[in-house]
Amino acid sequence: MMDYSSERKALVSSLVDEGYLKSKNVIDAMLNVPRELFVPESLMMSAYDDCPLPIGDGQTISAPHMVALMTESLKVEEDSVILEVGAGSGYQAAVLAFLARTGFIYSLERVPSLVEFARKNLASCGVKNVEVIHSDGTLGYERHAPYNRIIVTAAAPRVPKALIAQLKDGGLMLVPVGNRFLQNLVEVRKNGDEIKETSHGGCVFVPLIGHDGWN
Repeated sequence: MMDYSSERKALVSSLVDEGYLKSKNVIDAMLNVPRELFVPESLMMSAYDDCPLPIGDGQTISAPHMVALMTESLKVEEDSVILEVGAGSGYQAAVLAFLARTGFIYSLERVPSLVEFARKNLASCGVKNVEVIHSDGTLGYERHAPYNRIIVTAAAPRVPKALIAQLKDGGLMLVPVGNRFLQNLVEVRKNGDEIKETSHGGCVFVPLIGHDGWN
C-alpha cells in the first residue's frame, strides 16, 4: 500500500494555517489516524483532499476541515465517554478514540453495510475503544447514558430530545441543525435544567434519518 504520511502532514499543516486545528492533542490525533484507510480503495488517492468523499449508500466521509472543527469544538478529555450518531466509515470515531485514550466511543450507524465497513476500518487501525452499533441514532443509546460528549455527524431539523436526555450534566453536544441543504453547527451545553445553544457557523451534512429526524 502507498505511504500517505507526507500528504497527511501537508493537510494537517494547512488546517493549522487556516485556523481549523489549534490544540496539540487534536493535531496529533489527525496526524496519527490514516484517513486513507477510511475511504473506498478507489478513492485512496483523494483521501487528503479537503473535501467530503462518498463511502456508499448515499453517505459521505466529512471533509477534514469539518472533522477538525468538530473535534476541536467537542473538547474531548482523556476519559470521555462519547456517543457518536453517524459512524459512517469510522474516521471521526478513530480521531475521537485517539483523544479519549482511557474513555470509550459508542458509534451508531443505521446503514448495515457501513456498520461493517466502519468496524473493519477501525480494526485495521488497531482501535479498541470504539464500538460500532447498528441503530437509529436519533433515539440515542440509553444503555451507556449519560455521556460526557455527544457528536452528531448528520443534519437534523432540530436537536433530538432523546440526545439531550442522554447528555451528562455538564456535558457538551455538537449537532448540525437546519434544512436538507444548509445547517448551523450547534453546540449544546447542559447544566442542570439549563440548556444553552451556541452556533459555530454554517455547514452541510447528509440528512439524519430516523424516528426524530427527517421522517
